[in-house]
Amino acid sequence: MSDHVHMCIAIPPKHAVVSVIGFLKGKSAIAVARQLCGKDRNFTGTHLWARGYAVSTIGFELEQIRRYIRDQGEADGSGEQH
Repeated sequence: MSDHVHMCIAIPPKHAVVSVIGFLKGKSAIAVARQLCGKDRNFTGTHLWARGYAVSTIGFELEQIRRYIRDQGEADGSGEQH
């Protein structure tokens, strides 16, 4: 099982990166708790994601970054898509 996630997303300038990441981490944590842990309510005290995250801007190398993310499962040795 992977211990990290790679994503390539476009965030419009009107949205703060921290808000978008917080939203993604929060909603995905709830979805995972519901699907894998069988929880319907009371998500307090449950921690799925680490507090931190890394963000980088990309420009001309967009296809290179997408290829890196797509091939990451093989690079990690797991063979899984991330």
